[in-house]
Amino acid sequence: MSEQQNHPIQGLMDTTMEKIRQMVDVNTIVGTPITTPDGTTIVPVSKVSYGFASGGSDIPSKNAINKQVFGGGSGAGVSITPIAFIAVHEGQVQLLSIDGNPAAADKVIAAVPQLIDKITELFKKDKKEKSEKKSRLDEDKGEE
Repeated sequence: MSEQQNHPIQGLMDTTMEKIRQMVDVNTIVGTPITTPDGTTIVPVSKVSYGFASGGSDIPSKNAINKQVFGGGSGAGVSITPIAFIAVHEGQVQLLSIDGNPAAADKVIAAVPQLIDKITELFKKDKKEKSEKKSRLDEDKGEE
């Protein structure tokens, strides 16, 4: 291994990242589902932002045993902001945004379940119309 990989700054960075991993996991972003008495399931969704910094320096020492002394530090910050809830009631899924003015991308994502429902209804309607036409054609052939 090179000397840089064994440097004390590596230990500071590893410790900082490990602590962040312990604080932020997938359950922080998509929370634990909550079921209400009427059967509605609510799943909280949060936005997680984090940052960290590490730094240090080798300082010359007058001590004959240790030619250099390392001085360093690290820090981190985490922000967890609830942004929406996913509500599931009687097979219908809805994204309830906390922000009163969601961005365009959020509006598109929120509209996806309704869009899928409408497309499914169109296919069912089209299939039903084709089936009815076929039945009428079969009846017409039977009359001839």
